[in-house]
Amino acid sequence: MNNLLHIEKDQELLHRLAVNDDKALEIIYLEHYPMVERMILQHYGSADDAKDIFQEAMIVLYEKAKEGNFVLSSRLKTFLYAVCRRMWLKKLQSGPNSAPLTDDVEESADAAEALEAHLEKDAQFRQMETAMGKIGEPCKTILEEYYIRHRSMQEIAEQFGYTNAENAKNQKYKCLMRLKKLFFAN
Repeated sequence: MNNLLHIEKDQELLHRLAVNDDKALEIIYLEHYPMVERMILQHYGSADDAKDIFQEAMIVLYEKAKEGNFVLSSRLKTFLYAVCRRMWLKKLQSGPNSAPLTDDVEESADAAEALEAHLEKDAQFRQMETAMGKIGEPCKTILEEYYIRHRSMQEIAEQFGYTNAENAKNQKYKCLMRLKKLFFAN
């Protein structure tokens, strides 16, 4: 099978992954996990490390697939290997056994870009969690009720004893400004 046919097959797997097709997830795991596990075991890692890294890479892949406009410019194998390799390198560089990995599969620019976007989003999420932890009450609960539980301003007004939905909305705005200040202070 030539490279173009592989890429088309891989792209179809991505479409199926984006619509939560469990079979596509199983195929990707069965076809590509052994390669990642072998790479990590050969470079100071354990089977648990390989599982963790592959799981993170699958999250990156799933996020890219859900975007709907992600087009593979390389084989899925290359993309996943490159993402896992970069993640493993970062983990090794932060540990005591720093060692280079061999380049037995070409690096994918798409993988590097996807990984950077994922790491940036993850860092922002952690930063938001920290800010939410510092915001205090009632702001934390008001924002969670509105943005996470999708409660109406009228419901929030009743829950917190505000005279009307407009007063609750004003309080939510003040809470958002406070959260924004905490978020950007980090």
